[in-house]
Amino acid sequence: MLLPKTSFALWSEPAEREAPFRERCTSELYDWQWKNAKGPLFVLHDGPPYANGNLHTGHALNKILKDIINRFHVLQGRRVSYVPGWDCHGLPIESKALEELKAGHEQVPPAKIREMARKVASRAIDIQREEFKQFGIMADWSDQGTYRTFDHDYEIRQLRVFQELVRKGLIYRHYRPVYWSPSSKSALAEAELNYEDNHRSFTVYVKFPVVKSGLSDGLRSALQAIQASEDEPVYFAIWTTTPWTLPANMALSVNPELEYVLVRRQEHPEEGLLVMGKERVAALSKLMGSMDVLTTLQGRDLLDTKYTHMFNPTGSALTPHVVPWNMVKEDSGTGIVHMAPAHGAEDYTALKALGYLKDVPIVCPVDADGRYTSEVVTLSSSGSATTVGESLVDKEVMGDGSKSMVKILETSDLLLAQETIKHRYPYDWKTKKPIIVRATSQWFASLENIKDAALSSLDDVAFHPEVSRSRLTSFVRERSEWCISRQRTWGIPIPALYDVETDEAILTPESLDHIISVLNEKGVQHWFEGPVTDFIPPSLLGSSRTFTKGKDTIDVWFDSGVSWSLLRDILPKDGVEREFLADVCLEGSDQHRGWFQSLLLTAVGTAESGKSKSPYKHLITHGFALDDKGKKMSKSIGNVISPLTIINGGKDKRKEPAYGADALRLWAASVEYGRDVSIGPKILAQSSDALKKIRNTVRFVLANVRDGSAIDSSSSSNLVEKDAMSLADRYVMDQLLQVETTCKDAYASYNFAKVVATLNSFVANTLSSLYFDITKDCLYADAADSPRRRAVLQVLNETLRTLIPIVAPILPHLAEEVHHTLTCRDNVVPALSVFALGWKSVDPSWCDETVVARMQHLLLARSRVNELLEDARRQKHIGGSLEASLQIVLPDAELVRGQHPIAEALVAEANSLATLFIVSDVQILKHGSSSLQASQPMCEGIITDGKAEICIRVMPPADAKCPRCWQRNRPKDQELCDRCVTVVKS
Repeated sequence: MLLPKTSFALWSEPAEREAPFRERCTSELYDWQWKNAKGPLFVLHDGPPYANGNLHTGHALNKILKDIINRFHVLQGRRVSYVPGWDCHGLPIESKALEELKAGHEQVPPAKIREMARKVASRAIDIQREEFKQFGIMADWSDQGTYRTFDHDYEIRQLRVFQELVRKGLIYRHYRPVYWSPSSKSALAEAELNYEDNHRSFTVYVKFPVVKSGLSDGLRSALQAIQASEDEPVYFAIWTTTPWTLPANMALSVNPELEYVLVRRQEHPEEGLLVMGKERVAALSKLMGSMDVLTTLQGRDLLDTKYTHMFNPTGSALTPHVVPWNMVKEDSGTGIVHMAPAHGAEDYTALKALGYLKDVPIVCPVDADGRYTSEVVTLSSSGSATTVGESLVDKEVMGDGSKSMVKILETSDLLLAQETIKHRYPYDWKTKKPIIVRATSQWFASLENIKDAALSSLDDVAFHPEVSRSRLTSFVRERSEWCISRQRTWGIPIPALYDVETDEAILTPESLDHIISVLNEKGVQHWFEGPVTDFIPPSLLGSSRTFTKGKDTIDVWFDSGVSWSLLRDILPKDGVEREFLADVCLEGSDQHRGWFQSLLLTAVGTAESGKSKSPYKHLITHGFALDDKGKKMSKSIGNVISPLTIINGGKDKRKEPAYGADALRLWAASVEYGRDVSIGPKILAQSSDALKKIRNTVRFVLANVRDGSAIDSSSSSNLVEKDAMSLADRYVMDQLLQVETTCKDAYASYNFAKVVATLNSFVANTLSSLYFDITKDCLYADAADSPRRRAVLQVLNETLRTLIPIVAPILPHLAEEVHHTLTCRDNVVPALSVFALGWKSVDPSWCDETVVARMQHLLLARSRVNELLEDARRQKHIGGSLEASLQIVLPDAELVRGQHPIAEALVAEANSLATLFIVSDVQILKHGSSSLQASQPMCEGIITDGKAEICIRVMPPADAKCPRCWQRNRPKDQELCDRCVTVVKS
C-alpha cells in the first residue's frame, strides 16, 4: 500500500511551528523584495500608532490588514514600500513622564520633561516593535526602516510644512472660544473629542432683570398696552445647560420672526412679568406653574432692550442688550438664548458678525484648570454680588462651581426652575474627562480657502467601504478652521516670538527660515533650552524690542498629518511621477476626523495653486474590535483580550490557549472589517479550527506527494493529458481556477473575508468532503505509476502549488512551513521565501462548463446515495459504504438529450460511479431488467430527473472483501481482488 508519508506535523505548539519562519517571512522578506522586485512600486502609508502602552486587539486588526495587502502585492511582483511609524508627542506621554519625575509642570523645567518624555516614548516603541513582529508583519523594523514623529529629520520636515502654510497666509493667532480640556490643560481640536451620551448636567431657568430705562419701543408699547405698573419688575426668562457660564453673559438673543409673550406666574404674582417664547408657555408651565398670558409681541419688538444680571461688568463700555439671531428655535428652552461668547463658538460667531465684540473684550473668568478666576469677583454691579463672586473663586466650573451657581441663583431669587438632565456632551478622548469651551489666544489654520480643493481631490479617491466617503467629506466640509496650538511641553514648538511689551507675535516665512535653520543645526530641543537671542531673525536684531519665545506646541494631528512629506522625500526617484504618494492608507473609522483629515488638509494646503491632490489613492476603513458580546473592551469590565495572549497563551493555557499568530491573522482576515468586529474565546476557537482544517488539507496533499518527492522526478512526458483525466480531476481543476481568480480579485479589492470564505468552502466541500474521499483508494491501492494515480497526484500538486500563494498573505507562517517542507533537502534550508515564487495562476483552459454541469448532476445523485447508505447503516445492514453496491435503475424510455441530465451523467460516467459514491460496485439497469429480481435491496430511494424518476437500490455486494483495499470485489477463489493482484505482482 502506498500510504501517505510526510514530515509536516499534524499540529504543534505555535512557538515551535511559527518562530523558525518569522524572520524569513518578515524582515528578511521585506529586504529581499525591496532589492529584487521588478514590478511597479506599491506604497502603503502607515498611520502611526501612539507610542504608549502595549498593543491591543485593534492594533492587531490594523497591522494585519495592512500586512495582508502588502504581501499580496509582493506575490504580484510589485516592489512594496511600507515604513511603520509611531506618533510620539502629546499629553499621555507627557503625563507619564511627569509621573516618573514625580513632579508637576511647575516644578520641572521643560527641557527635563521633554527628556523624560522621549525616554517614555522610546521605551514604548521598543515594546510595541517587538509585539508587532509577533503578528508576523513584513517590514524593516530597524530604526532606519521605521519613522517616529520625534526624529530630527521628521521634525524639521514638519516645520517646513508649517512654514509653507504660514507663507500662504493660512496660519493666524486669535482670541476666541475653543474646546478646552481642564484635565489636559490644553486646547483641543474637534478630532480630539469623544461624545458621551449619558453626561449629567444641571439645567436652569433664570430671570434676567430688564433695565426700565433701556426698554425697546416695542416692549414699552406692550407694557403700556397691559397697563403694567412702572414699578413692576420685568425679566427675560432664559435657559441654559451650563449655569457656570452665566458670569460671562454678554447678550441675550431672540429670533425676530418668532412670537413672544409677557406672562405673570399665577403662584408668584408679586415677582413681576416674564418674557418668553409664545410656543414655550405650555411646556414651561409644567416646570414653573400656571401662567397668565398678558400680551403677545414679535421678537423684533424686543431688540436692543437693555438688561442686567449679577455679573454685569461694572463700568463696561457695553451695556448688555437683546440682539437678533435666526438660530434661536422655539422647540426647547424659553425662546431667549443666553450668550456667553467666551464659552460658545456659535455665540461668538453670531455676536462678532453683529459687530457686538468690536470694541469690548470677551469676558472669560475661567482659567486653564477649569476653575473660576478672581475676575468673577469684579464682574458685579453691587456689593452683594462681589460677595457672590468670592464664593465662586477657584471652584471647578464642571463640579462645585456649577452647584454653587445654582445655589446663588436660588438665594438671589433669580432661579425659576432647575432640572438634572442626561445629554450628549464632549469629552477629552485621551483623559476621558469632560471638556469646556473657553476663550484663549490660540493659533489656527484657516481651512476656508483650501477645503473646496480638498473636497475636490477626494473625488479621485476610492473609499473602502464606499459609505465612508460621506463621513470624511462631511467632516471636511463642516470645518472652517483648525486649532493647531496646544499648551503642552512635549511636542513640536510653534516657533513664534512675542514682543514682551505688546504681545505681538512674530511668525513670518522669514522668521521661520532663521529659526528652522537654527533648530536644524542644534535640534528642536534647543527651542526649549537656548536663549531667545538665538532665534531673533537678522531683520529684528537691531531693534530695541524685547522678545520671548512662544510656549505652545503643535497639535499632534498636525505631527502625524505631515507624514505624507516623508513619502515625498524617501520614495525612490525612478523618473516616474506618482499621481498619489500613497496607494493605500488604512486606519480605524475614528480617523475620518483625525489622521485622514490632517493628512489631506496639510497636503492640499501646501500644494501649488491648481495642483492640489489627495496624498492617498485608496482609503480603507476598519471598525473597532469588540468582545464577543459586542461590547467595547475595557479593563474595568474585564473583557480585554490581549493579542499577545492570543498568540502565546495566558498563564493558564487551559483557559487561554496559545493559538499562534496565524490564527489571529485568520480571524482578522475573516471578519467584515468595514464595521465593528467581535473577538472572544469562541470566535478564536473557530478561527483555530478553520486553521487546522486548512493545515490538515495541506498535510494530506504533502503526505501523498511525499513532501514533493513523488512528483519531483515527473517530467512533462509523464504528465497525464487533460482528456485522459477523470471527470472529478477536471472538475477540481476547474474549481481551483475559480478559487484562484476569485481570491485574486478579492485581494485586489481588499475583500479578505471573501478570500477566506472561498478558501474554506473549497477546502471543506471540494477537497476534503469530495476529492480526497474519492481518491484515497486510488492513491493508496493503485500502482505507483498508474495513469489514474498520476493524474490525481498531478491535481493534488497543482492544488497545493496554487493554494499556498493564496493563503500566504493571511497565513505566512503556514505558507513558509509548507514551502520549507517541499524544498528542504538534506537539512538544507531553501534560500528564498515562498513569496519569492510569486502568485500561481491556473491555466484558464481548465475552465469547462460542461464538466461542471455534469459533475453537479452527479453530486445531486451522490447526495441521495449518501442518504440511502446512511439509512442502511442505521438499519445495521452495513458498516462502511464499501460493504454495499448500488443498482441505479433508469426509466424504460429512451433518454432524450437535455431532458434527463442526471441520467445522462450517470450513463456517461458509469465506469467511475463506484469511485464517486465510494461503494464496491455500481450497476446501471433499466426497469424490467432480470437483475432486479435477483435479490432484495437493503434500502432504496428515488431521484427526480426532469419528469422521470431514477431508482437507487442499495444492495449487498456480490463478491468478497479484499484484505488489501477493503473493496467487496474479490472473487471468492482469490486472495486479493484483480486490481490488487496486478499491483502486488508489479
